[in-house]
Amino acid sequence: MAEPSGSRTVFRGRWILVDEEEWPGIGTWEVVRPKDAAAVLPLTPDGEVLLVRQFRAGARRPIEEIPAGLLDVEGEDPASCAARELLEETGFRHASLEPLATFHTSPGSSSELVHLFLALTGAEPEREPEEGIDVVRRPLDGAVADARAGRLDDAKTALALLLTDARRVAG
Repeated sequence: MAEPSGSRTVFRGRWILVDEEEWPGIGTWEVVRPKDAAAVLPLTPDGEVLLVRQFRAGARRPIEEIPAGLLDVEGEDPASCAARELLEETGFRHASLEPLATFHTSPGSSSELVHLFLALTGAEPEREPEEGIDVVRRPLDGAVADARAGRLDDAKTALALLLTDARRVAG
């Protein structure tokens, strides 16, 4: 793995830090270092996906997306984080959980990895979702059609839907 010839932290926040790195032949580069994340596409027994609508400061408005969260619990692995976020954000518990992909969100400027999962859930929630979150139930086919048409605002959600549909078609 390539390493910079020098590095110093220029910003340390609650959720991210920013390093300024010196790369031979490239020059100085700023790299954002957030905590990695896990995200899960929940699929109910009747073929509906569960999306969450919540305000996102970066977008300046509410966004519909799959449940997701930071790997910020000491010792927690990505699958456990995905299961925790599913329950917290939707009130649904997973019956099964399988990996879909792990990807860099923006490798030119960020070290963030997102671990994507597919969860099969029960028919009904076991508890209320977190405050500030609205759960949106949508037919899988309609959500996949929106992903294919570029009508989704969230890349991890679109990718999870397309990967899930590809598995369904192949399998």
